Amino acid sequence: MSRWRAFLLCALLAAPAAATATRLDQVLDEAEALAPLRTVIVARDGAVLAERGYHGGSPSRPTNIKSASKSVVSALVGIAIQRGLLEGVDQKVAPLLADRLPATPDPRMAELTIGHLLSMQAGLQPTSGRQYGRWVAQRDWVRAALAQPFVDDPGGGMLYSTGSTHLLSAILVRIGGKPTLQLAREWLGAEPGFAITGWERDPQGIHLGGNQMAMTPRSLLAFGELYRNAGRTRDGAQVLPATWIAQSWRPRTRSVYTGDGYGYGWFTRRIDGHDVRFGWGHGGQMLYVVPGLDLTVVMTSDERTGTAGSGHLQALHALMAGIIASQRGADH
Repeated sequence: MSRWRAFLLCALLAAPAAATATRLDQVLDEAEALAPLRTVIVARDGAVLAERGYHGGSPSRPTNIKSASKSVVSALVGIAIQRGLLEGVDQKVAPLLADRLPATPDPRMAELTIGHLLSMQAGLQPTSGRQYGRWVAQRDWVRAALAQPFVDDPGGGMLYSTGSTHLLSAILVRIGGKPTLQLAREWLGAEPGFAITGWERDPQGIHLGGNQMAMTPRSLLAFGELYRNAGRTRDGAQVLPATWIAQSWRPRTRSVYTGDGYGYGWFTRRIDGHDVRFGWGHGGQMLYVVPGLDLTVVMTSDERTGTAGSGHLQALHALMAGIIASQRGADH
């Protein structure tokens, strides 16, 4: 257990059990010690309990949510399926992107499905991590992602790759007939507070599926609330199928780095005795949903912080454990 987490838990145990708001404030006060942390927003049952900015951060200022945007791309795929624009997660990718395939594709390309791209089980060599810079230096990111060699069969182990979600963005453009950003604004815009303020494009003008998306922490919270509320907006409009949320949150593979489960654009793990679903972006851009507590939490960080190996991810999970613990005994 880290020194910071141990101190946090001791503080919680010393706090009066009935003083839920005070306990949450104490947890968020102690979070100031996390130098990379920029914002935290905590909402329960749709009501914001606390908003904090740290080290110059602001909940109202747009930030790059990095790979937490993969959860947004997953939502768009679910809506496309609901609207009949896609057949389903078992639909094959090759016919949808036939003009971008290698001249002599690996036979396994014919088995690659939408679901494999969503769950990071494409089998293609990843374009994330050390390979990311080389990939985005290419003239055609879609063609380059499809040209990666197969290092596993489709449906095999988890191979985390932004190239996979970028292929989904390219597919959405093709079947939706509009830029992915426009589809996101039309399909998810009914959720109050949701807005994407910026999104990088590839050389062909396709928005980068799964990275370089800007929104405010409040907008990210609004997106998380859509999932917490079974796909319904605050006004009761069904924007996202509840069945898609259930599919997205069901673990289909597991990260070799963290051991966390992974569904369709969402990680899963147990935190402080509760099942938690979360979107995770490089540097510590986090969207947590705890269905059993009707809790939605956003955390953003300095994107230069680094990968999970820096220890910051574990610190954010410890902070989330403190937030969950602060809600024990609250009216619900």
